Amino acid sequence: MISIIRHNLIDLPIGYSINYYWCSGSLLSFIMFIQVLSGVILSFLYIADSNISFSIVMNLSNDSFLTWCLRYWHMLGVNILFILLFIHMGRSLYYSSYNITNVWNVGFIIYLLVMGEAFTGYILPWHQMSYWAATVITSIIDSIPVFGGVVFKYVVGGFSVSGDTLIRIFSVHVCLGFVILGLMVLHVYYLHQSGSNNPLVSGFLFSDLIYFHSYHSVKDLFVLVSVIGFILGWLFYCPDMLVDIEAYLEADSLNTPVSIKPEWYFLMFYSILRCIASKIGGIVLIFCILFLLWLPVGSYTQVYSVLRQILFWSIVSLFFILTYLGSCHPEYPYLIICQICSILMVVLIFIFKLHLSFNYNYWL
Repeated sequence: MISIIRHNLIDLPIGYSINYYWCSGSLLSFIMFIQVLSGVILSFLYIADSNISFSIVMNLSNDSFLTWCLRYWHMLGVNILFILLFIHMGRSLYYSSYNITNVWNVGFIIYLLVMGEAFTGYILPWHQMSYWAATVITSIIDSIPVFGGVVFKYVVGGFSVSGDTLIRIFSVHVCLGFVILGLMVLHVYYLHQSGSNNPLVSGFLFSDLIYFHSYHSVKDLFVLVSVIGFILGWLFYCPDMLVDIEAYLEADSLNTPVSIKPEWYFLMFYSILRCIASKIGGIVLIFCILFLLWLPVGSYTQVYSVLRQILFWSIVSLFFILTYLGSCHPEYPYLIICQICSILMVVLIFIFKLHLSFNYNYWL
């Protein structure tokens, strides 16, 4: 055991040119572990019952300072987790790290599971926004042709979102956390087996390799302490900054909120689903985006390509635009802009991957 730890954390050969963007991986591991640990403790205090779940969650914030810290750390940790996850994936796309196929495939599965974990956790407090978000998302399953209705009944436990749905979601939320931790171990295993990419997008030479400790471990520790300080400042200064007002109202199936919207990390997909008249069309468009993002293609030193820079930052800009539009009311001109940006997102990602593939063949 000691030799395994030493080989992976101390004597691991790693490139000297790796910068602070590569610290996101270790930060994600730490934050995810803390999320699972705090979630397990909260699961001891939570009861999946539509009649009392909301009051239990509110009592966690009102009865004790320690339970208040625990709950809000768990809430803020999700936001930090997705910020780091987007940085991690953006760095992988920018520096063509997806050429390491095993690492990229497992990492992309982790991203999909983290989205499922975040969505199920968002429903558990059983407030107005979580209830109606569950109603909207599960209705998409019901719209799937042929077998959608049958799957919908198994997912929600009946004909509509209810207490049975809450019990199912709670079980999935608890189990997914441990599945993600296991996949993260596999992700790190494949990474250490094949080696990491570097900003120069060049193969490792013996002159460029150094031990992980202490040059890179100190950098990771510095970033970790900085992020924890940021979370603590956020926790004690403005913990409700990203919490919707509807999160303080108990779920009511007879009272629809004026504007139903998920958390910010789902707003891009929500804006795409909302701007397409057909639910199936919106799902197909989202699957196209996810498939093109995942698609591993061969690439060479594309970090020095001007066209690649333009394409990448255009995709990032569209992500922020769609995220903002997802928080706006579904009306003109927002819906038209969403449709244009959604199509552009698919086209630009396709050109981005196609451009890399052509250049790779050219260099070969």
